[in-house]
Amino acid sequence: MESVLLFVVGVLVLVVGLALSIGLHEIGHLVPAKLFGVKVTQYMIGFGRTVWSKRRGETEYGIKAIPLGGYISMIGMFPPSTPGGRARNASTGFFNQLAQDARTASADTIGDGEESRAFYKLPVWKRIVIMFGGPFMNLVIAVVLFGVLLMGFGSAQPSTTIASVSACALPASSERQTCESGDPAAPGAAAGILPGDRIVSIDGQAITEWPQINAAIRESPNTEIDIVVQRDGGEKTLQVTPIVSERYVLDADGNVVNDAEGTPETVAAGFVGILPTSEMVPQSPATVLPAVGDNIVSVANLILNLPQRLIDVGNAAFGPGERDPNGPIGVVGVGRLAGELASTDQVPFEQKAAGLVGIVASLNVALFVFNLVPLMPLDGGHIAAALFEGVRRFFAKIFRKRDPGPVDLAKLMPVTYVVVLIIGGMSALLLYADIVKPVNLFG
Repeated sequence: MESVLLFVVGVLVLVVGLALSIGLHEIGHLVPAKLFGVKVTQYMIGFGRTVWSKRRGETEYGIKAIPLGGYISMIGMFPPSTPGGRARNASTGFFNQLAQDARTASADTIGDGEESRAFYKLPVWKRIVIMFGGPFMNLVIAVVLFGVLLMGFGSAQPSTTIASVSACALPASSERQTCESGDPAAPGAAAGILPGDRIVSIDGQAITEWPQINAAIRESPNTEIDIVVQRDGGEKTLQVTPIVSERYVLDADGNVVNDAEGTPETVAAGFVGILPTSEMVPQSPATVLPAVGDNIVSVANLILNLPQRLIDVGNAAFGPGERDPNGPIGVVGVGRLAGELASTDQVPFEQKAAGLVGIVASLNVALFVFNLVPLMPLDGGHIAAALFEGVRRFFAKIFRKRDPGPVDLAKLMPVTYVVVLIIGGMSALLLYADIVKPVNLFG
């Protein structure tokens, strides 16, 4: 029962974090819109039927039944087809009808005397500020949460305390993962090293971090070394002779070095058979922005390769294959991961809390990058259209041509519907895959 309750708590933390992120995203649009004088009629969290709402001034604030997004409604999102006039009568053709319906709906939101408060009337830079405000809020949230994660909780790093000791030494070519009678004992186990021991020194050299231990063992194949461990409040000296193990040669970036024939180079190194525990080590403020940048690059790469990634998800969901843990995951899948993290007994409480903060931080990075995709109806589509309009007007002014006026976004309504259908299909596929073939946090 306790694990079930913890699972629910993990899901609730994610839901609340996502709802706040969406709400702040929309505030990022709302505040500059009001500052620039645009009339905002609605500020809503969610879609579908309205669950609760309250009107303050000219804006209705509310919550809708499906908490998978949010929006603000600004009057005059689309310009009329004729400068200074109302939307013209519909032309023939389905696509023209879609554009005309969008213009009509936009024109109907503008009351008498409110023409100057329409969104499309704003200068280009103000429209960009309004549309970028939402993703920018997600970026700010991500930076703050990564700051809490890295500077407050810290990042997991190997400590000088032993987590596990291999019972035997198996050849690298062995297909077995378990020890059998007759297998030679691993040097660490033979010397009496136990889980929980903290290594104090090796051959008289004080030890303060795991890389020192790793280097001392690696550089001492077939050479006896004295390891002093702290155990039960006292210190104990153990004699350990690392056995020879072939390891790949790595360059300064951690990449495997190949010889002239393309074969990975190896070197004889010592092996003892011990693994460290991990501890949370607070990081400096200088690590926060690079961490956010790395996440942005990862999400951007995922989006650029999204068609193939979705094909892989579909093959896994409808076939025998397994999901790629680094592939796209839907809201249900992320909620499952949050619940699994909160309910596991394999992770200390501090690391559970850090993991949940990291999930919400990564979601905000994903919201930031995804909303900047230059397609309608995403924020990036409006930004791209405004930039195009600015460039078009700039060149028209240089060549002393007539002002071309605002970009007719209504003509992009067919593209908007296609994008909405694609996003809906993608969401449905991820939902199905998250249910029948979920990504598990612990395998």
